[in-house]
Parts: sequence; C-alpha cells; structure tokens
Amino acid sequence: MREHSRIIRTVRNVMPTVVSIVLTKSVEDLKKELSRIRGKKGRKAELSIPPEKIDAHGMVQVGGGSGFIVDSQGIILTNKHVVNEPGVAYTVTTSDGKEYSAEILARDPLNDVAILKIKSDTKFPTITLGDSDTLELGQTVLAFGNALGLFKNTVSQGIVSGLSRSVEAKADAQAPTQELRGLIQTDAAINPGNSGGPLVDIFGRAIGINAAVVVGAQNISFAIPVKAAWHDIKDLREHGRIRKPLLGVRYVILNHDMSEKMKLPVDYGAYVTREHPFDVAVVSESPAARGGIKEHDIILSWNGKKIAPESTLQDFLEDCEVGNEVTLSVWRKGKTFETKITLTERK
Repeated sequence: MREHSRIIRTVRNVMPTVVSIVLTKSVEDLKKELSRIRGKKGRKAELSIPPEKIDAHGMVQVGGGSGFIVDSQGIILTNKHVVNEPGVAYTVTTSDGKEYSAEILARDPLNDVAILKIKSDTKFPTITLGDSDTLELGQTVLAFGNALGLFKNTVSQGIVSGLSRSVEAKADAQAPTQELRGLIQTDAAINPGNSGGPLVDIFGRAIGINAAVVVGAQNISFAIPVKAAWHDIKDLREHGRIRKPLLGVRYVILNHDMSEKMKLPVDYGAYVTREHPFDVAVVSESPAARGGIKEHDIILSWNGKKIAPESTLQDFLEDCEVGNEVTLSVWRKGKTFETKITLTERK
C-alpha cells in the first residue's frame, strides 16, 4: 500500500522548483581580503583552506541558501541576505542535481528579497505564487529548502502560527540589524540553509519566502509574505529594476506610554523627528517636504486609515507604487489638516 495524500502530491509538484544557491569566491580574492583586514591590524596575512574545499577552478564556497523558480526562463526568488556577499560567483543547483551559473537581477532595498536568473536557455518548472493576504491562523504550510546546506530537497510541515509579526534580524553576527515587518510565523522547521526557500500552502502555492528563526526557541520560524515579491517582480518586468516609493520622513510610531512621556495630545500616529542630531526629520525636496510636512508634526492617518504600531507608515508604503497620490491627516500645534502627496521613487 502507498500513501496518496494531498501533501505528498504537493511535495512532488513543488520540489522540482526548489533550488540550492551556492556562493563561491576565488582563493586569491580571499587572500587579498584577509591581507587587507590583517594589514590594518598589523598582522601577517595567513589563509588556511583544506584542499578538499577548493574546487577545480580555485573557488571556495563562502555562503549559500535556497530559492525557488517563479518563471520558466529561470527567474528565482530568494532572500537578499543569502546573496548579499560582494565579489562572488553564484551557482544554482536544481533538484535533479544539475548546476547552472546565475546572476543577480535585483535586490529589494527594504525587504529581505532578491531576484536571480539562471544563465541557460532551458525551460524550468515553476511554482505558482499564492495570495499571502488571505492566510489564516492554523492553515497547513510546508517549508522547502536545503537544511543546514547539507540536507538537500528537505521539506517540513507545520501551520501558520501567527500573522503580521515584526522582528529584528541579522544575516550573521557581524551584519547590521534589519527590521522585518508583516512576517508569517510558522512552526514548520526552518533551519540555516532553508533561507530563501518557499513556504507553500497545502495546494503548493508559494505564500512566503523562508527568512528567519528565533535562536534558542523551538518551532518559531518566519517567512516574508510573497506579496512583497509580487511587487518586485512586476517592477523588474516593467522597469528593469525594483522601484520603491518614497515619502521622505524619519519618524517614531506613537503609543500610550510614549505619548504621555512626550506630553503629546494623541497616542497614535507617526511623530516626525530626526533619529540623530545630524539627521533631518524631513528630507529636502521629498514628497513629504513638498506636501508641507515639518519636524514635530504627527501624521495621524494614511488615506483615512489610522497609523499605529500594527500599521505603520512603512506598511502603507509597501502597498503603494511610485506615482500614487495619498492623503495624509496631520496634527500640528493643536490643529489638524490634510495634505495630498504624490510618492516619488526611492533612490
């Protein structure tokens, strides 16, 4: 007897679209980098790499992760942090063991999303992108990838454990912290190496990109909603690059405690303020500046929707495109007014 479950059928359909991404760098380049680092500290440069780690072309693996094919021409979605190493060569291995060179087409400047393309005329199997806005708690999901970079073609099962999560994450110990918002939380096992692989629903539609885990916790993993990638792919096809809308303010999101401490009249909204003394709160010639926004203003709503910790300015920007006109409700010195702003492209 053989099991013929929905999950098994989904795994069979999805697995051919999942790829392993390997980053390699030449030994000579590694020696030069080490020499620069050690030279600044007055130490002699030494590089010891086991011979078995060096391939026939003198290249050494320096990183890697997973991805999944979304277009038959070999377009791949993955995490930005998987492919953020400078000066490397990218090799994609498909589930059948074939290797291809790849190139980076775009990196999302705000989300942990990147788009690659396989250098080949081959037609590849593709995954269907689902609707991450319709997810429900308890919904069955499957996470695909190459666990720990060792166990290829791995799949784990879980449920949607939480929605619209916000976490601060690092690609590694030396990397800067990045805030990721609107994440899907799942108890499906996501391990290092799974990053960039698809999180799919029971029907095999990609609803997220595996992104992060909580170190020291059990069964708490996160995926970036595929909705973010939809916008990136659309921009790439129409404009040849990822375009992100710009408002042009620095701000903090108010809550009750912060409002009381600052003696403000409202406990919600985006308080426009500089982060550091040498910053500016409103970027010169930005849409916000043209719309009359000033430092110490409180932006209360975006197109009539209240701005709060669970729905920040950045969240609203993510749903917009360059050229969209938005209406902001603003509090300033005891008075409230509205201003219309046309979003420009973030440079």
